[in-house]
Amino acid sequence: MIKVDEREKIRRAYFFEHKSMRQIAREMQHSRTTVKEAIESAEAKVYTLQQPRAAPVLGPYKARIDELLAENERLPRKQRYTGHKIYEDICSQGYRGSESSVRRYIGLQRRDKKKRQVYMPLEFDPGTDAQVDWTEAEAIIAGEQVTVQLFLMRLCYSRRLFVHAYPAQKQEAFFDGHVLAFHHFGGIPGRLSYDNLKVAVEHLLDGGGRQEQKSFIAFRSHYLFLSHYCTPGQGHEKGRVEKGAGFSRRNFMVPIPSVDSFEELNAHLLASCLADDQRRVDRQVLTIGEMWAQEKPFLRPLPERDYDCCVIKSVVLNPYSQVQFDTNRYSVPADQAYRNLVLKVYPFRVDIRHMDDTIASHPRCYGQEQDIFDPLHYLPLLEQRPGSFEHATPIRRWRKEWPPVYEHLLERLQSQEEQNGHGLREFIRILKLHQEHPADLVAQAVEQALTYGCVHADGVTLCLHQLSAPDEPPPSLAWAEPPPWAAVGQQSPDLTCYDRLLARV
Repeated sequence: MIKVDEREKIRRAYFFEHKSMRQIAREMQHSRTTVKEAIESAEAKVYTLQQPRAAPVLGPYKARIDELLAENERLPRKQRYTGHKIYEDICSQGYRGSESSVRRYIGLQRRDKKKRQVYMPLEFDPGTDAQVDWTEAEAIIAGEQVTVQLFLMRLCYSRRLFVHAYPAQKQEAFFDGHVLAFHHFGGIPGRLSYDNLKVAVEHLLDGGGRQEQKSFIAFRSHYLFLSHYCTPGQGHEKGRVEKGAGFSRRNFMVPIPSVDSFEELNAHLLASCLADDQRRVDRQVLTIGEMWAQEKPFLRPLPERDYDCCVIKSVVLNPYSQVQFDTNRYSVPADQAYRNLVLKVYPFRVDIRHMDDTIASHPRCYGQEQDIFDPLHYLPLLEQRPGSFEHATPIRRWRKEWPPVYEHLLERLQSQEEQNGHGLREFIRILKLHQEHPADLVAQAVEQALTYGCVHADGVTLCLHQLSAPDEPPPSLAWAEPPPWAAVGQQSPDLTCYDRLLARV
């Protein structure tokens, strides 16, 4: 087959230079048949297969394959013949070819029958719609590769995107993602579109209705947006956020981010979302940020206070001053061991409350059957029972992490006071300084006290005060003017009081 430019030369030589086909064929070294075809048409003929290629091995079994593919249309979707199952079937009838040839033929048959799925192009007004979804991605957090759950919300008009990472797709994380997204957008869209998420939809009803979660209704009532749910299995109905999920994984999470905490990962994701505002979407004249500036005035204003995105649960304290949530146990201060307490469980922390006071707060644990201790919670109990110091689980865990200088201090105290465990009690008093002062400052005070030789709680406390309030020059006692008390003792006595006494008598 000749190239396009050669075809043009042949046609110019024939029509403009009036050369014969024989002369053109001789000069350009083409057959007269090729020259004739070029003169008859400026476009090359498309090659079409006149008859199916011979398939001596698979050919006798194509009818059986077509029969099984036709039967697939009548079978349940999850119980249809697969390519491998069809291969096994024709092998039992004598086929000796490769499985790949069978799969290739099946793919061609399905491609010829399958219609391309098409979608309706949509257009949204500013401030009216946004779409919400979850997706997964890999991240390295504190040196360990974990699967994180990414919450996404995208405005449909401006296409501004918000992404936030959580350890799990819990309802409190779902609500928290909404609140952070509303602040990122500077307002609330009129309607949000979802899949049929369990955190929002309790049951799908006959006729397409939905029974929503009561907690989600309360959340929606606080922000007063409308909710819309896609047809089950039809995620393309919220295509804006579906594309945003793939875009964020490819652009925000590649290469796999290596961070120390979820807080650092979410700072990276927020910076990526802000940088994405400079992008211009195809067939959109303005950038995403400029479109959002147009959309922002149409968003509903945020309420005066944010919704408290947490799970609230009443709990009972166990004998070890702990409360339980999701198989994990969290410590409570031993001097506030009230029997009935309330948990407020947020995506990244757990608050323990009594009446209106928060008496303890812990990082939330997503593991199973873990004990989360704050060793400071057990120091009041340890003061009463110093004999349990060596075997107390919270203290044993703490000792693995505290500075070596603490061990030196403990050795000095125990060597000085052998009677009645006074040295150990003194050490516990020093540990209690952590309740009011930063750990690094207490460690410096301990080291300084050891240097000065004042190895006791009062000495460490003094060093701590010196470190927290560095030496300042004493205030000057000199007065630029006579002080207010300069005239004391110089006044003449007032004798009128005696006159008043005589008058009274």
